[in-house]
Amino acid sequence: MDYQMYIAGAWTGSESGATFEATSPATGASLGSVPEGTRADVQRAIKAANAAWPAWAARTPFERAAVLERTAAIILERREALAQILTLDQGKPLQAEAYVEVDDVIEYFKMAAADGKRLEGHMPASVDPNKRVFLQRVPRGVVGIITPWNWPYEMPAEVLAPALVSGNAVVWAPAPSTAICAIKLAECMVDAGLPAGLLNLVTGPGPVVGDEIAHNPGTHAVAFIGSVATGHKVAERAAGKDLLIEMGGNGPTVILDDADLEQAVAATLVGCFLCAGQSCTAGELILVQAGIHDAYVKRLTEAIQEKIHLGDPQLASTTLGPLNNEATALKMDRHIADAVKRGAKMITGGHRAAGMPTSLYYEPTVLDQVSLEMEVAREETFGPIAPISIIRDEAQALEIINNSEYGLLASIFTRDLRRAWRFAEAARVGWVNINESTNWWELHLPFGGRAGSHSGIGRVGGRFAYERLTELKTIIINLA
Repeated sequence: MDYQMYIAGAWTGSESGATFEATSPATGASLGSVPEGTRADVQRAIKAANAAWPAWAARTPFERAAVLERTAAIILERREALAQILTLDQGKPLQAEAYVEVDDVIEYFKMAAADGKRLEGHMPASVDPNKRVFLQRVPRGVVGIITPWNWPYEMPAEVLAPALVSGNAVVWAPAPSTAICAIKLAECMVDAGLPAGLLNLVTGPGPVVGDEIAHNPGTHAVAFIGSVATGHKVAERAAGKDLLIEMGGNGPTVILDDADLEQAVAATLVGCFLCAGQSCTAGELILVQAGIHDAYVKRLTEAIQEKIHLGDPQLASTTLGPLNNEATALKMDRHIADAVKRGAKMITGGHRAAGMPTSLYYEPTVLDQVSLEMEVAREETFGPIAPISIIRDEAQALEIINNSEYGLLASIFTRDLRRAWRFAEAARVGWVNINESTNWWELHLPFGGRAGSHSGIGRVGGRFAYERLTELKTIIINLA
């Protein structure tokens, strides 16, 4: 079918009339045509957002929250259809992952509705006894939102919901390769009764629509989730605006010699193969202490053969679906070739799977004897891969992690709580999991990169997103 984007309260095509084809990574079939938005489309959306947000901000938090609660209810009603579309458009296994993402989105809207009702200010003391000081949390105005394709419902929701409930309007540019998911999520919000102009969805190429959102003076804050390279471009183009940016990581997983191996192996499967490894928190560097290395590799290989099933994402038995796009598959090809050339040992996988509907199905891959100069250790691969490197002790693991350009998340496996806690405090990352997968996070907790790294600025997650999506206003009353 022919899809449309949403601007100024109306479903519409691009002002140029241009479209692009949406193709399923799972089947290779066309899913329909999507408008190829232009800068003029974004400018029209920004104008509508600026006209709409003051009246929305003047409503009570309870009125705004009610729209988000209705959105959550509509998503629940459409859970089956939304999950099916996610599997076709993104490639996630339906039973193993797609329903879970839809359920998370429902929770994001419900959580934002509740948090929006509790968005509080402060009343600090004044030096003058005749004056009273009020600090209010107020909306930024128009928030530009640029989101990725790996979680095309969940990543937008963690910004859209708090931005709207706190009184902002939004102009949203989703990743083109999952634009249909974005359109279906926007339909839920529109059908919940969101006033015209508050939600604007412009589909199209990031260097056009995303760049205009970032640079246009009509957006007052910019939220971006995606790659490091694109995040830096967005930050440069949005100079002078408040930024909420979540970029990359390589999820280093440290497995010490006293770890519970069964627990560590089970967590590795989640860390490396959830969403086909296409996660900023994927366990893309496994640092294993020498004494347990051989046993760990053996058990991991056996567990992959037993529990990771690559195939048609519509089937209940499938736990690993295709990669979303060819650029990501090519990066897998390149990283594996570079690692093998430099001396890494291929344990299992390492190739695109034969006999599949598209060339985006990649075998679950384990690389051993990975060294730090290899691309797979230095960069974010974003594929179903477990690169294993041997370490002497936790001190060496910390040195590797703290010398990385990333600072998003790390995990450690050990039975010694003191050892784990020392590691958690010393690791220069925004989040540390102890005896848990790198891909474990909770929706209400602050998530983001450590300062000085290439992993981002600010925090998403529950009420913590409001620190970037709102600002403080000071009001002083003279009682004299």
